[in-house]
Amino acid sequence: MITVAIHGAEFFAKHGYYPEEQLLGCKFLVDITVDFTPADELKKDSLANTVNYEQLYNIASRQMQHPRKLIETLGEAIINDIRTAYPYIEKAEVIIKKKHPPMPGPVDHTSVTITYAKP
Repeated sequence: MITVAIHGAEFFAKHGYYPEEQLLGCKFLVDITVDFTPADELKKDSLANTVNYEQLYNIASRQMQHPRKLIETLGEAIINDIRTAYPYIEKAEVIIKKKHPPMPGPVDHTSVTITYAKP
C-alpha cells in the first residue's frame, strides 16, 4: 500500500456558521492523506500509477472557494471529489483546521477530521 499526503495547505476562505465568519473569512489549513494499492508497476515512473498530490491540492482549493456553514460539510465534499478522481483509493482522510476561530478566549485552531475507508 502507498500513502500520498499533503500537509498544511493554507487557504483563506469564508466558511463558518455565523454571518460575520462568512463576511470576514479566516485562514484554514488542510491535510489530506490517501492510501491506495497501485494498479500497475511504479517503476514505470508515471503519474497515471499514483495519486497526484497536486491534484489533491487543486480539489481542496476548488472546494474552499464555496462558503459553507460547517467545515464538516466542506471535508465531506473534498473526500467525495477525491473518490471521484481516484475511485481505486482504499482510504482517505481530510483534516481541516480553522485558525483563530471566534471564541471567548485565545484558541490556535479548531479542527474536523473526515475519513473514508473503502468497504
